Amino acid sequence: MIEIEIRYEATYQYEDTASFSPHLVRLLPRNGFAVRTDRSKITTNEGTDVQYRQDIFDNLVAYCFYPKELDHLTYKLELDLRLEEKNPFHFLLATHALNVPFNYTPEEASVLSAYITPRQALGPIPEALDRPTKEIPTVDWLVGLNSWLHENIEYERRDEGEAYAPEQTLALMKGSCRDYAVLAAEVLRHHGLAARLVSGFSWEEETPEEDRRAENALHAWVETYLPGAGWVGIDPTNGIFCGHHFIATAVGLTPAHIAPVHGHYYGKKTINSTLTTNLSIRRK
Repeated sequence: MIEIEIRYEATYQYEDTASFSPHLVRLLPRNGFAVRTDRSKITTNEGTDVQYRQDIFDNLVAYCFYPKELDHLTYKLELDLRLEEKNPFHFLLATHALNVPFNYTPEEASVLSAYITPRQALGPIPEALDRPTKEIPTVDWLVGLNSWLHENIEYERRDEGEAYAPEQTLALMKGSCRDYAVLAAEVLRHHGLAARLVSGFSWEEETPEEDRRAENALHAWVETYLPGAGWVGIDPTNGIFCGHHFIATAVGLTPAHIAPVHGHYYGKKTINSTLTTNLSIRRK
């Protein structure tokens, strides 16, 4: 068992005061066998009504209701977690899913239909991302897909702005972690595999500094449903499968479903803002 603490702070500074819609904060871990929360605390501006709810994806969301006009919004997160070491390849696939392409059972397909249905166009894609023309072991194919995205898409850190559409990422051949995740999810869906987007934290203490792509920032990756294994996380940004170093805080079909903070201000004019963040993840 590994004990870690996460401290995160984000401040949105506006150039003028404004009224705000309820803001949804998705920063609390999705607990499971590999991740257990000993302590969690979210604080925001004084006087805010904070309510906790489970959303349609079973994410624990803090709904923040702001009663007055403000010129900034601040979110502070304190987490103390216990991580169970996890081998991401420790699973046995069901017989019908040993090789790609494969078909889900009727029951699986019914439950997973929203995750299988493509959400965005891919456009022309490199041969390496195309549908296999012959049977390939499922895990081998996923490793190859993940490695290709990691090795061929140039990483760029981009803290703000919407995720690129898959076609844009392929045209630019560069992107942030959320762009990698959206592209990977659409490739999987176009090949008939269920995929969902994930946001959260990546603890990189054991990763060589020169290989760190998610340090001091929130992270995004993708999970695909493999019969016999369940939801399996793959991180195309770093080219690896997801073990206990990945702490998911939200899953969903689209980037909007997993946004760490989601909301808007009310007003007839544009009010510019700047975002500053600070993240610390360390072993206790």
